[in-house]
This record gives sequence, C-alpha cells and structure tokens, in this order.
Amino acid sequence: MEFEGQREEEEVIYVFRRHILTAVKGFLWLIIVTALGVIPSFIWPDNSQMFWVWLIFFGVGILGAAYSWMLWYFSFYIVTNQRLRQTRQKGLFNRSVVDLELSKIMNMSYGVHGMFATLFNYGSILIQTEAGDLILSMVSHPETVYNELENTWHDKR
Repeated sequence: MEFEGQREEEEVIYVFRRHILTAVKGFLWLIIVTALGVIPSFIWPDNSQMFWVWLIFFGVGILGAAYSWMLWYFSFYIVTNQRLRQTRQKGLFNRSVVDLELSKIMNMSYGVHGMFATLFNYGSILIQTEAGDLILSMVSHPETVYNELENTWHDKR
C-alpha cells in the first residue's frame, strides 16, 4: 500500500481503524428518523401520500447514516517502519493528520475498559512521547494493534 506523503524507504506495516461502533450514531439516526416517518401515517391513515412522507424521512436517515459511515471510513491509522500517521475525518471538508516518529515514542500501553468494550473488543492505546500523549481511542482489537505497534517500535530502536 502507498499513501500520500509517503517517504522514500518507508514501508507500510499496518493499517487500522477505530471500531465500527464509532459510526453507530448514524445508524441510530436512521432508525429514529425512519420510525418518526411512520407517525404521520397513524395520524392520517387514509392519506396515501404518507408513504412519500415516510420515504423522505427514510432518505434523511440514510444521509445521516452515510455521513457517519464516511467519517469512520476516512479516519484511519497507518503504521510504517518510520512513523505512525493518524488521519481523522471530522466533517465533509475537514481532515486532520498527525505524524508521530517512532523514535519519539517513550512508552505505550493499552486498555479495555468496561463491559461493552470487552464485549465488542475495542479499547484505547496510549502512546507517550516527550511532547505529550497521543490517545488512540475506540481502537478495534486493541491487543492485536498494540502488539503490532510494539513490535514495530522495538524493531526501530
């Protein structure tokens, strides 16, 4: 895999994302808005145009779910043999990128906190540097990602 901004002699080792549950708000939006679209048909049961009202509500719900999925899909982490790159999509036209050189990492740890995190296998990875901490939250399969990061970091040292 190659990415924009990749340096010469830089190899991509691992790519991962946050857990898909970070996009759950959009799917809840879809369910709630679709359910709200049914209410007018209970108020005016004989009006055949209520199907179109429901269809409009459903379309708005689909747009909200698609937006939430897009934010999740275009937010990812790339681990190379030189650095960790965090790319976060924060809106349709707002993206932030953070690069962290592996040589700047002082310590790493991970945690899975709570019943839902254990059930759905997500957690946080804490990366400590001299400049401050980088917290990768709601990472899917945190133990696997942590081990991959740890191995890459130790290989670089």
